Amino acid sequence: MRLRCSTLFWCGVLALGGLPAPAARAGAADEPVAPTAPARATLVIGHAGSGFFHFFNSLPPSSLRGIRRALHRGADGVEVDVRLSQDSIPVLYHDNALASMTIGTGCVSQTPAAELTRLRYRGGWPHDWLQHEKLLTLETLLQQLRQQPRFPYLHLDLHEDDDCNAHDTARSQALARRLRELLTRYQVPLDRVLILTNRASTLAYLATLLPQVPLGLEMNATYATDLATLQQQPGVRVAVLHKDKITPERSAELHALGREVVVFGGRSARAVRRVVATGPDAYEVDNVRQLRAALRR
Repeated sequence: MRLRCSTLFWCGVLALGGLPAPAARAGAADEPVAPTAPARATLVIGHAGSGFFHFFNSLPPSSLRGIRRALHRGADGVEVDVRLSQDSIPVLYHDNALASMTIGTGCVSQTPAAELTRLRYRGGWPHDWLQHEKLLTLETLLQQLRQQPRFPYLHLDLHEDDDCNAHDTARSQALARRLRELLTRYQVPLDRVLILTNRASTLAYLATLLPQVPLGLEMNATYATDLATLQQQPGVRVAVLHKDKITPERSAELHALGREVVVFGGRSARAVRRVVATGPDAYEVDNVRQLRAALRR
């Protein structure tokens, strides 16, 4: 399934008025001229909503206010981190240890969803003066996004690492089945969803469970190793790379292999400009305003 310009990523033609027409070749006046390929528009995706706690952001990652802020500032969609609770409910949280960003203790996998959603985020001073967010379930987010005039693009980053349990394939598959259930129940347009993970076994299972949903491999090992893994997964059409791993050459190589390129991370003007120059199909950015400004330039 080819994603570019048809499903996951819309590719509107940029307004480039005044481009000169291609020069005609001598003796070929009657030959058709091949049309110039339209410029590819980069999707603006809010990384974990409005990003992580930092000097200019006091909203927690994947929190409701952070997601709303990203959409309000013009993001085409959002990326959120998804984990499975003790009672098999998908919840939005980046880390597996609750103490790292909340008032709770233990792991997400050992805590029921009802208890998780009562936990307040904790970002330290001065963030906790400015935010009072609590953990969300994925179902709550889908209920909120359905109220948008058009359903935003939604990147679901599956976090399967777990300090409290060894890697459990059964839990990974349970998470995949719950995703299918929720996407079906809320009639989410599947061409506006990307499910990504760094685990090839989970992607293989998702490909059979949700064949219409675009899948992405998060390439967080060495590039050569991940590229080999990606080529062994014909159903995985998206390569997801950190901003420090993307280069124009790697982007071109992945596009030549028929893969879409999604980049994540970065908030400074310099970082955003560098990533934009590599030509990704979507950029999960911590600073939506900075990315939109870079794309306008």
